[in-house]
Amino acid sequence: MSKGFMHIYTGNGKGKTTAAFGLAIRAACAGKKVYIGQFVKDMKYSETKIVDFLPNIVIEQLGQGCFISKDPTEQDRLVAREALQKCATILESEQYDLVILDEINIALCYNLIDVNEVIAALEHRKKSIEVVLTGRYAPEKLIALADLVTEMKEIKHYYTQGVLSREGFDC
Repeated sequence: MSKGFMHIYTGNGKGKTTAAFGLAIRAACAGKKVYIGQFVKDMKYSETKIVDFLPNIVIEQLGQGCFISKDPTEQDRLVAREALQKCATILESEQYDLVILDEINIALCYNLIDVNEVIAALEHRKKSIEVVLTGRYAPEKLIALADLVTEMKEIKHYYTQGVLSREGFDC
């Protein structure tokens, strides 16, 4: 593969991480090596068990957990900056064919990291690496750089009906 494309999965609808994981499974089943860095998540969701079945997928949870209901702390910012540095190093290596930066758009939205630093990391990546950025509120600067942008739009969701998360189907 000569050029790796940049994908963005964004929007207020469900399915951004799920779509990225679907691509990860397809790549892994094609013999590709996959790295998934989760910028906000720190709990072991059902999706993280994929590494038990597909050894060419690596998942690292690089965040301190959900802070959506409170203001991020300086420690949240430090952890996010360290995560971005780690992912930048991975993007410059030839270790993986597909790199997924899960919820990086949330980290950007909450000013945990700077969009220009993300762009620098993306621009310095090995050109053969396919990269996926997920999360609501993708900034226009990233959308302009991307080769593929998908917006997940919520039409109807059972959460709004008071249904709680369901093991294995929701995160």
